[in-house]
Amino acid sequence: MIKTLIIEDELRGQETLYQLCKKYCHSIEIIGFADGVESGVSMIDSLRPDLIFLDINLPDGDAFKLLRQVRYKQFQIIFTTASNEHATRAFRVSALDYLLKPIDRDELVEAVNRFIDTKVDSSINERIDTLLSNLNSINPKIILPTNNGLKITEVDSIVRCQADGSYTRFFFNNDESFVVSKSLSNFEELLPSNLFCRIHNKHLINLNYVKQYVKGRAGRVILMNEHQVDVSEGKKNDFINRLKTLASYLPDYKK
Repeated sequence: MIKTLIIEDELRGQETLYQLCKKYCHSIEIIGFADGVESGVSMIDSLRPDLIFLDINLPDGDAFKLLRQVRYKQFQIIFTTASNEHATRAFRVSALDYLLKPIDRDELVEAVNRFIDTKVDSSINERIDTLLSNLNSINPKIILPTNNGLKITEVDSIVRCQADGSYTRFFFNNDESFVVSKSLSNFEELLPSNLFCRIHNKHLINLNYVKQYVKGRAGRVILMNEHQVDVSEGKKNDFINRLKTLASYLPDYKK
């Protein structure tokens, strides 16, 4: 059984989550409840859970204050939040799971199954640091699942991503590349749309690394690392418009 704590300040929220777990997540054993940072820290350190359902906002602080104070950290987290789109994207790129309130039964089951199927081998501290960086928009980072574990990298270092079946190959500004076991469409959704543009079914590029656009039926892009990437006819106009929009903000654009 998965020893699980529920940390939620509203009694109704505690009861709802407990009943959903009891009815639909039979591998879950709820071993306790807490309603704040102080009580949550005490219960985590004494009960040593495998999994925590953790509300972001608590009466005596937030989830991050709690996580900085606990001594025992060998657990996984499923956050519960009513946060906006920016926040939920930050959770996803930080390899942290979350449930939006009001909690949906099917999403709860999926989150628990992900915990069972894929034990994340990056420490809680690393993933929380990445999440805070992304929430604050300071040097945003992304955590990528590779064959050797999880790799934390700055979003700005990604030059392009290339579809490889149901996998994606990442190319970085230090000439490194590796394959990630998720589709390109997944990263098109996760990476910031003001920087990354899908120019082809197989290619997602960082507009900051565009060196030259070569005209043609659809054309091709030459990147700073001298990689040449085809542009599809269907995505050409959007790419050109996005490139012009980005260039208009560059200091030397009108020089």
